Amino acid sequence: MTKSMNKRTQMVHGGTRRSQYNEVSEAIFLTQGFVYDTAEQAEARFLKTGEDEFIYARYGNPTVAMFEERIALLEGAEDAFATASGMAAINGALCSALKAGDHVVAARALFGSCLYILQDILGRYGVEVTLIDGTDLDQWRDAVRPDTKLCFFETISNPTLEVIDVKAVSEIAHAVGALVMVDNVFATPVYSRALELGADVVIYSATKHIDGQGRTLGGVILGTREFIRGTVEPYMKHTGGSMSPFTAWVMLKGLETIDLRVRAQVDTAEKIADAVQGHAGLNRAIYPGHASHPQFDLVQDQIGTGGTVLALDIKGGQAAAFQFLNALTVALISNNLGDAKSIATHPATTTHQRLPEEQKRALGITPGLIRFSVGLEHADDLINDILHALSRVKE
Repeated sequence: MTKSMNKRTQMVHGGTRRSQYNEVSEAIFLTQGFVYDTAEQAEARFLKTGEDEFIYARYGNPTVAMFEERIALLEGAEDAFATASGMAAINGALCSALKAGDHVVAARALFGSCLYILQDILGRYGVEVTLIDGTDLDQWRDAVRPDTKLCFFETISNPTLEVIDVKAVSEIAHAVGALVMVDNVFATPVYSRALELGADVVIYSATKHIDGQGRTLGGVILGTREFIRGTVEPYMKHTGGSMSPFTAWVMLKGLETIDLRVRAQVDTAEKIADAVQGHAGLNRAIYPGHASHPQFDLVQDQIGTGGTVLALDIKGGQAAAFQFLNALTVALISNNLGDAKSIATHPATTTHQRLPEEQKRALGITPGLIRFSVGLEHADDLINDILHALSRVKE
């Protein structure tokens, strides 16, 4: 599989390893261990594992290796390490790269579990973390120090959809030798240019668009071969956060259709954004791909699309938001995103519930805010569903 081929083709064929049976669909090597012909071969493999040689599923597996190679092709990365969940990827990438005494600068607008790792876990072990407004480049310049080891942010924030300038932040970080690590879920690997723009490490919750059908948990860390195999792999294989072979097989099947799915979801998201802008029942409708978004020009330059998620701030606060959610007939009330099924979430009482009220206000997570993840349903049905639900909200 050559890198000159279209990404859609690479996602169907990339990284395939066929057994002696020459199967069409990728094989699931559902085994925790591997057999050696001789004791000498076992000794040699533990000293140095060659390509397509495996020891133990926590260290590597043929099905997992296929997924890692295929997603690396899509992202344009040298290598990848697949993990048990998106948060295992975040934890593994951060903890493997940092030690006591290191300094991290991170955007304040982060998923609650990411904040827990940065502030509670890393803080507990002596890592200093400075949180800033990630959209303000002056705050990055002021916060980064000569001893800063790492900068971390969501390229599009969850759930208020702020967009951070990857290229500008990377230039600021690299000027002091800091590593740039990004959670790129909302941009999706289909539209990602994070590495091209200067990020060193890209992280995905594969649970989202990569699986895309609500079946399995997974994550992946992408970067240089030196970082993935020299920094991440030793940490992950000893702490046990690796992806299972069955999950990797599901993710491989997801990658076969990710380009088709995500492009269809984006097309629908754009139509919904047009349909709801200025609606009397909304304080605001946020979609990075709509001209009303304050960072629209950056979005077009950096990603070229607004992604698959909108945020709708319902007038009337939490009570009105709950009325809206309960009136939906097509979209589901749940807390995932990037799924084939449209999903509506009330972040203030679910995904971001544990954040202090002051922090929610600072991040724009209002009582009326709904995160709406666009699925594969027909755009007209979703627009009608949203407009109907808005009409059922009583002041």
